[in-house]
Amino acid sequence: MTQDEMKQKVAEAALEYVRAGTIVGVGTGSTANMFIDALAGMKGEILGAVASSEATAIRLAGHGIPVLDLNEALKQVDSLSVYVDGADEFDAERNLTKGGGGALTREKIVAAAAVQFVCIVDQSKQVEYLGAFPLPIEVIPMAQELLMGAVVKLGGRPVLREGFITDNGNIIIDVHGLRITDARGMEDHLNSIPGVVSNGIFSHQGADIVLMATPEGVEKL
Repeated sequence: MTQDEMKQKVAEAALEYVRAGTIVGVGTGSTANMFIDALAGMKGEILGAVASSEATAIRLAGHGIPVLDLNEALKQVDSLSVYVDGADEFDAERNLTKGGGGALTREKIVAAAAVQFVCIVDQSKQVEYLGAFPLPIEVIPMAQELLMGAVVKLGGRPVLREGFITDNGNIIIDVHGLRITDARGMEDHLNSIPGVVSNGIFSHQGADIVLMATPEGVEKL
């Protein structure tokens, strides 16, 4: 089974967590795109979806799935029933690294608005410790050098993501070389640096369920 075939299987498996008559949160990236394609078969059963990025909103709309602004959605319902998204890495505690696609801040916001976060991945994303995948940090441009200096003190190697601006109008710094043994502590520390909008550690908003595709099938963790 190829990696794309595994992604397809796990995306389809996530449909089990979509409840009729609710609003669904949808993430960003290749696996999330496959979930959107699968969700199209249920579009008549849900009230709509909240997108974590402009790209996701376009894909949802292309399938005829109603796209709702989060603020408007939360005027209709107390919370989103589920948020479905992929990850760049996950550990045994279901802490995640996200943001390879640059949508980490909006992904965190939509995840926080959902009752349940279902993370869909293939087995290549499983790690003992976060950090092998460069950690994305969204930062206000004025604070670029301030953040880079702070990250160097933590033992990381910060690299500006060239030619990329987030949907929020900010820049991304990708931090290489970290070995993150305390995901929540690192998430909180990075967020305390002035100018940081959000970082790609999802510990406070970690996954409630990880669906992991393997050549043998989909495992629920």
